[in-house]
Amino acid sequence: MKLLQQFSDDLEALVARAAPAVVGVEHSRGHGTGLFLTPDGYVLTNRHVVMRTRKLTIQLSNGEELRGELVGGDAPTDLAVVRAEGTDFPTLPLAEPGSVRVGQLVMAIGNPFRLEQSVSLGVVSAINRSLPLPNGVLLEGMLQTDAAINPGNSGGPLINTRGQVVGLNTLVLPYAQGIGFAVGASTAAWVASLLIQRGKVERRFLGIAATAVNLDTRLAKDTGQPRAVKVLKVQDGTPAHDAGLQVDDLLLAINRKTVNSVDDLQRLMALATDEEVTLDVLRKGGSRKKLSARTRPRVEPVAA
Repeated sequence: MKLLQQFSDDLEALVARAAPAVVGVEHSRGHGTGLFLTPDGYVLTNRHVVMRTRKLTIQLSNGEELRGELVGGDAPTDLAVVRAEGTDFPTLPLAEPGSVRVGQLVMAIGNPFRLEQSVSLGVVSAINRSLPLPNGVLLEGMLQTDAAINPGNSGGPLINTRGQVVGLNTLVLPYAQGIGFAVGASTAAWVASLLIQRGKVERRFLGIAATAVNLDTRLAKDTGQPRAVKVLKVQDGTPAHDAGLQVDDLLLAINRKTVNSVDDLQRLMALATDEEVTLDVLRKGGSRKKLSARTRPRVEPVAA
């Protein structure tokens, strides 16, 4: 009984610390949730919560309402940044990359069905899920959780027991129960940084379908990394095809930066400043190759 009471007290304290940084995001066509990333008012939320509007209202945990303005959004990750008027806002830290594990206890805070500051508890059910959306966008590197997520939770934080944001609650499967998805904190960190700096995320187009894989013990030792990105498809006439990339190639690095996940691939293609990128590839059979791909700007699908 004492252990249960301690657990309950710890959860209560966690909610008390985290809740002030969680906000409501309102506009004429709907509502959602967000969280303060910086004390000067940058709020992270989902793109689908705020798209096609610039007039926003940010509702604080104490009920105060502030005017908000859309800074920018990114369709491939369904993330957006909004700026609220004011300073000295409470913030929530993002969890370190790689710190999320299946089975971890997590808490979702948000405004489902306009029920402000609702809290639900669950676990991380899976990591690195890929989800195709009806508008042609493929969300990759998603966290799966059984913490209750409902309409209005979108854009709210998924928090670990240390009070760190492990993901941004994004969607649920409408035909299922206890299956929700969040954009991982590592993705949110670099996307939010680019949106704040540039107002958008521009990626170089490579032309592959890929997935992250664990390397066996020998390959991990030989390459010096535990994971890589496996090429599943190479589109004809694309920079990847012209560079000689092949199906089943393991992509180890881009411009000498290690690639452990599809998120790493997306991030490095967004940060690439030159047309030509260098690909470090391990080919089936064990041969190591360096390929040069002359990339071009990626055209994102337009969400409906």
